[in-house]
Amino acid sequence: GFQLEEPDSWLRDGYPWEIERPELVLKVHFGGRSEHYTDADGMGRFRWVDTRDVLAIPFDVPIPGYRNEVVNTLRLWSAAATDEFNLGEFNAGSYTTAVAAKNEAENITMVLYPNDATETGQELRLRQQYFLASASIKDVLRQWVEVHGNDFSEFAEKNCFQLNDTHPTVSVAEFMRILMDDYGLNWDAAWAITSNTMAYTNHTLLPEALERWPVYLFGRLLPRLLEIIYEINARFLSEVAKHWPGDVERQARMSIIEEGPVQQVRMAYLALVGSFSVNGVAQLHSDLLVEGLFADFHALWPEKFNNKTNGVTQRRWMAWCNKPMSKLITDTIGGDWVTDLSELRKLAPYADDAGFRKQWVACKLQNKERLAAIVEAECGVTFKPDAMFDIQVNRIHEYKRQLLHVLHVIHLYVRIKRGAPPNVASRCALIVGKAEPGSYIARQITTLVNKVDEVVKNDPAVAEKQK
Repeated sequence: GFQLEEPDSWLRDGYPWEIERPELVLKVHFGGRSEHYTDADGMGRFRWVDTRDVLAIPFDVPIPGYRNEVVNTLRLWSAAATDEFNLGEFNAGSYTTAVAAKNEAENITMVLYPNDATETGQELRLRQQYFLASASIKDVLRQWVEVHGNDFSEFAEKNCFQLNDTHPTVSVAEFMRILMDDYGLNWDAAWAITSNTMAYTNHTLLPEALERWPVYLFGRLLPRLLEIIYEINARFLSEVAKHWPGDVERQARMSIIEEGPVQQVRMAYLALVGSFSVNGVAQLHSDLLVEGLFADFHALWPEKFNNKTNGVTQRRWMAWCNKPMSKLITDTIGGDWVTDLSELRKLAPYADDAGFRKQWVACKLQNKERLAAIVEAECGVTFKPDAMFDIQVNRIHEYKRQLLHVLHVIHLYVRIKRGAPPNVASRCALIVGKAEPGSYIARQITTLVNKVDEVVKNDPAVAEKQK
């Protein structure tokens, strides 16, 4: 009943759709120090020196559109050492030391979202986030400069970087760094471009998901970026002070740097300050953001906040995975709904058609029979297709509510044992997912689901009513 993790060696045999692009390799910097200097025009500048660099190797995957003659490119990144191994160390017999740099670099992209339960894991997670953000931004800027030179006046008009939760929000500081240090823009020009290019999507209200990085760790790995974050914060807090003079508590609440025994960089706040748009992923979620979690920021910049409701792609979630129902819909209203979801409104009148309803139920029954066959083959449990199916498929986590789900299963079990009325519907519960290795509670929930399954499965008294 306990989850056991195994590595997913999906690249072991190669990946046929990717195209390696070694000619576009980039360098990503870590460590080192920040150095001030005066350029040829007498302007004060900064550069990041004595860095330990890692190569970012691009791999392109074609993403074809649906019958529209368009193919987009998904560019993925692999980390590699600048030197494969130290020949001197190797010849001296220190084989492990000789390939240490190679191993350290490749660890960055070995596993997406490495476990950050330890300080070593935290450092690897931050390395990965910065590596992917830096490589992507440098790549976009390289393509821009090839066409436009160092004229960035229309960059924000033509580009948008969507910060998908807090994981890539180091991009705000990195974009500023590149524009100033590599392309010579002054602060105001770089900030105008950055703050009109970045947009932030918040995915959860949970404080644990709003990443915070210890300042000492950030300073050790990304010293130049920490300087930039301090400057962003100073200018931002100056704006807060003008808006709410004397409200020191509010300044502390809104600061990108959280004070305490260990100073922390609040990555969500960096995203908020550096973006022109902030949204939740459902109207209720977006409302709760402005009423609670980000209320102070909404009071300062109400125009930034909006909603983008997560949708579904009917070509995959209906046409591809629910073929019986898709055929019925197409036979009834035609096939235009596959590219225009609003066409489904034409189904509404058929709700009163007994013949259509009968076919609809038959489609659902056919799907339940398919699923029951899979459950029997994979889990050794028999689901009766005429029972009520109660299904949840998601990663295992407290806020995904699997715990609530299994408590409901226990509640139904107890009710049956106490003598539920004979007309109570039979129910089949299916909980699908895996827990993040670093989440103790999520792993415990996984085990609980399995233990409850053992009790239900081995109790003949509930066999007809519960699976």
